[in-house]
Amino acid sequence: MNDTIKILVTDDERPIREGCNRVLSGKGYQVLLAENGQAALEILEKESVDILLLDLKMPVMGGEEVLEVVRTRYPQLPVIIITGHGTVDTAVQCMKKGAYDFITKPFQLDPFLIVVQRAAEKRRLEEKTRLFEEEREKNLYDLALEKSRVTTIIHCMGNGVMVTNRNMEVVLHNSALMRLLEISRKMGPPFPVAEILKEDALLKTLESIVAGEISETEATVQEITAGKTVLRAVSAPLIGPEARLVGTVTVLEDITDFKQLDQMKSDFVNMVAHELRSPLVAMRQLNSVLLDGLAGALEEKHRDFVSRGTKKIDSLLDLIKDLLDVAKIEAGKFVQHRVPTDLCHVLRELIALMEPRAKTQGIELTCVLDDLRPVHADPKSMEEIFSNLVSNAINYSPEGGMVRVTGRALGEYVEIKVEDTGVGISAEELPKIFDKFYRVKHPKTRKVTGTGLGLAIVKGAIEAHHGTIDVESVPDKGTTFRVLLPVMRQSSP
Repeated sequence: MNDTIKILVTDDERPIREGCNRVLSGKGYQVLLAENGQAALEILEKESVDILLLDLKMPVMGGEEVLEVVRTRYPQLPVIIITGHGTVDTAVQCMKKGAYDFITKPFQLDPFLIVVQRAAEKRRLEEKTRLFEEEREKNLYDLALEKSRVTTIIHCMGNGVMVTNRNMEVVLHNSALMRLLEISRKMGPPFPVAEILKEDALLKTLESIVAGEISETEATVQEITAGKTVLRAVSAPLIGPEARLVGTVTVLEDITDFKQLDQMKSDFVNMVAHELRSPLVAMRQLNSVLLDGLAGALEEKHRDFVSRGTKKIDSLLDLIKDLLDVAKIEAGKFVQHRVPTDLCHVLRELIALMEPRAKTQGIELTCVLDDLRPVHADPKSMEEIFSNLVSNAINYSPEGGMVRVTGRALGEYVEIKVEDTGVGISAEELPKIFDKFYRVKHPKTRKVTGTGLGLAIVKGAIEAHHGTIDVESVPDKGTTFRVLLPVMRQSSP
């Protein structure tokens, strides 16, 4: 809407028209003039007018007749009646028929301008109201369209989608959700989430989200079952206007086939590993018989060949052991026997065992341990974890380097660090070092043999003990592995 108010002055008296034009133009209004009612209607058909000043007594077509037409064709147009003292009653009757106000001739300037200003303000407010209403209707249409799109997208998804409010009621879901949860009856939201979810762990997660115990930027991943179907549930907070928590959103994905495939892979690895292990152990025993001279003396050349073959068999046996360990970790069966374990004793024995090898390679191996509280762990797993870390530190340190093992209490945890002054690991490779079969590529470590499973086993074993492991490294300066393991809780007397 243009801010300039356009006023049509309709009066058969020329002085009245010109006087109104002069006064109103001086106040910033745009003025149109008509000498009778018929001329006024012709202008209204061509021009958009904001206020009509209308004389009652005019030739050709009078004001009352014009008012009747205007109320029908232009109901939003404010009409101010111009009347003489003798026709005030008629002007009042016109107001009852829809006129906005009236003014009497001869005009008094201030009352005249006040009436026009009120009509102009009314017109502005009505126009703003109209624009707001149009914008509201457009927003409602856009909102309805967007809701329709979102609903269509959600119902076309293969994954199940569930949105709950803060009262733990389902307010939006798709057909895939009900299919994955094996629910055949139709349910119209809102309804309690407990009516379709029977997994206590997932329900507790949703309750934690609603209680604000989980960060707005975090998502919780869980596995649940529905009959024979295995589902991965990803749940996160649902944030509404003004960054307020309004509920939760959960996406369910059918991972049954992946779980079966993973189980088939584990079964295959176990089968192959066991089938390979027996003949390899038999071959090694035969080679040991030959090397010990129990089948007769061997020439030096023959002894060398048999020794090389034995080393290759040992490498294969190590690979098979690692494969079996990985399979146990993935099956959750790696930790078999947990007892109170003194890590100081485990580490000191390990250092004593590794020290001759470190000296042979020109590496200084040291160990500094505070008094450490026992951990509830599998001693064999602890030996394997730290043997792997210390062995790696020695292998990847150049001659004249140093490997240092330290241990200290850290609140409810025991912190063990294995530091070396070796070749280090680049920032690009650090996130990958715990991946299965991944080995750091460095020109100085090409001669170091391995399967790339060691650190994967270490990480899996530590996590199985509810601990954590992280690593810091600077290329060509060294690497530090930091292990945190929870200490045993003292039983109350």
